[in-house]
Amino acid sequence: MLRVHKIELLEIRFALGLGNITAETLLFSRRSGGELLSPNNITRAWHRACRAAGVPTVGFHSLRHAHASALIAAGVDVLTVSRRLGHSKASITLDTYAHLLEGADAAAAKAIEGVLK
Repeated sequence: MLRVHKIELLEIRFALGLGNITAETLLFSRRSGGELLSPNNITRAWHRACRAAGVPTVGFHSLRHAHASALIAAGVDVLTVSRRLGHSKASITLDTYAHLLEGADAAAAKAIEGVLK
């Protein structure tokens, strides 16, 4: 789906005379790839997509939390998760998701035990 989206974006950019996609081009944007989408438009599109797929509608922002939770459960370090979420400090991520790190102390103890053996 992302490849198709990229091709469509390229076609639009070339038709508008904007040229190829650059590092500054937004993947999900207004047609040209240069202007941010309105959060309300994203929410409406998300709800339409859920209805069309026949799945329960969850808040779009819930996907962000699900993403962060899945990364933490997979053992991705908090600094990386924080950067992916765009938090200015890892402490923001820790304040929000610390409850998901309950098994971290046992894992740390096991790791140091392995090093000391």
